[in-house]
Amino acid sequence: MSAPVLEVVVPVHCEERALPRAVAEVTAHLRTLPWTWRLTIADNASTDRTAEVAAGLAATHPGVRVLRLDRKGRGLALKAAWGASDADVLVYMDVDLSTDLRALLPLVAPLVSGHSDLAIGSRLSPTSRVRRGPRREVVSRSYNLLLRGALGVGFRDAQCGFKAVRADAARALLPLVEDDTWFFDTELLVLAERAGLRIHEVPVDWVDDPDSRVDVLRTAIDDLHGVRRLRRTLASGALPLAQVRAQARPHMALRATGTARAS
Repeated sequence: MSAPVLEVVVPVHCEERALPRAVAEVTAHLRTLPWTWRLTIADNASTDRTAEVAAGLAATHPGVRVLRLDRKGRGLALKAAWGASDADVLVYMDVDLSTDLRALLPLVAPLVSGHSDLAIGSRLSPTSRVRRGPRREVVSRSYNLLLRGALGVGFRDAQCGFKAVRADAARALLPLVEDDTWFFDTELLVLAERAGLRIHEVPVDWVDDPDSRVDVLRTAIDDLHGVRRLRRTLASGALPLAQVRAQARPHMALRATGTARAS
């Protein structure tokens, strides 16, 4: 079976209730796109029935597979799934589907064409429509302001669970990303930007999941530690960022043809 153009990864931990709806909606949407695709459920050490539910979904939905990990961590799941993928463009989205799936086409199209190396959904774009509580709003905006001040980043929204990367860029970047948890996103983006890779931002419509299991305060504290570590690492000049840029170039259009089917 030929490699797909897109591989969408949904990391999960104890999400037996949310997973069936997510798989149904994502696969239905993927069938509307003009590229071949695969959907991977990356189960990080769930202790409920998630593994059983995921296996059942893979058996009944063409193009869906399951990757089982014995340790928890969103970054760890993405490293494993993206690192093993043979697709041209690697995507991830959160299982709660807080981001409107209509943003998927504008997210991946610049990567398929070769225009950009990474693409991120942005809840902080002026044209984004976002519904979330004041606490998460303040934490999110404060964190992104911190990144601009401490690391001089140019992108708006580091933590939206809706991102894509070209496989060549991922192969160059993933070995340099230390974090295996929530800071993974930020570290990947900062390294990409410092290496001179092109990051495309897509305004998204986003609705907060009231059942979210993310500990906002704990995550924010961990992210602050990550920012401090990454700042020291970048200041040391030890990272081979010039090699990252060379490995991720030249830009060529990917397999942009093919029917919208699972591969």
